[in-house]
Amino acid sequence: MKPTRMIATLLTATLLPLAVHAAEVQVAVASNFTKPMQAIAERFEQDTGHKALLAFGSTGKLYAQIRNGAPFDVLLAADDAVPAKLEREGLGVSGSRFPYAIGTLVLWSARPGYVEDQNALANQPYRHLAVANPKTAPYGAAAMATLDKLGLTESARGRLVQGENIAQTHQFVASGNAELGFVALSQVVENGAIGQGSGWVVPSTYHPPIRQDALLLLKGRDNPAAQALLDYLKSDKASEVIKAYGYSLQ
Repeated sequence: MKPTRMIATLLTATLLPLAVHAAEVQVAVASNFTKPMQAIAERFEQDTGHKALLAFGSTGKLYAQIRNGAPFDVLLAADDAVPAKLEREGLGVSGSRFPYAIGTLVLWSARPGYVEDQNALANQPYRHLAVANPKTAPYGAAAMATLDKLGLTESARGRLVQGENIAQTHQFVASGNAELGFVALSQVVENGAIGQGSGWVVPSTYHPPIRQDALLLLKGRDNPAAQALLDYLKSDKASEVIKAYGYSLQ
C-alpha cells in the first residue's frame, strides 16, 4: 500500500468512531453565561465531536419554555431554584443537578471613572439605573437585594429601567440609555478585570448567593452528547473558562 493511501486509511479509521458517535445537544443557557458558554461549546466540540446548540434567555423564560415543551436537553440556569423545581416536577433527571458556577454581580457604567464604589448610587446624578427583571432573572433579584442592603431601594425606585434579562440590561448600560446598572461581571470582564467603562464588584454578602445549577432535562436523558456536556462542564478546561469570566467555583 502506498504511504499516502496508508495515511488516509489510518486517518479514516481514527476519525470514524468520532463521526459515528458525534451527536447534538440542545442547551438552554442563562443570559449571563452567554460568553463563557460560547467558548466552552467551541472547546467541547473540538474535544468530543459533539455539537452544543445554544439558546439564551432569562432563567424564568427558559423555565416557561421547558414547561411548554421546548426541546432542550440541558439547562444551565442562573440560579439553583429553577433546576430544583424542574427536578421536582419530573422535567429534570433526578440526581443530575449540580452547581457549575457561582455568579458575581457588578454595578457598572460604560463611562470610565463613573463608578468607583457603591457611593456612585448616592453621589452620581444618574437618571436611569438598569436592573434585570427580578421576577425572572436571578441577577435582577440580587440587584434589588443589594439596593435594599444599601438602603437605596426607595431613592432608586423612580429611576429603575428593567431589562427582560441580564443581556438586555447590559445593553441598556452599554448604549448609554442608562448611566449605570447591575450586570453580571462575566459581561464586562476582560483579562480578569473590568474592561471598558467602570464598575464596583458587589460583595457576595450583599445578596443571596448566585449559585448557578446545571440540570439534565428529561428529553436529554438518552442523549450521549447531553451527558458528555455535563461531564465537560466539570473538567479543567471548562473551569478555566468559567473562572476567566469572573465566576467562582465551589
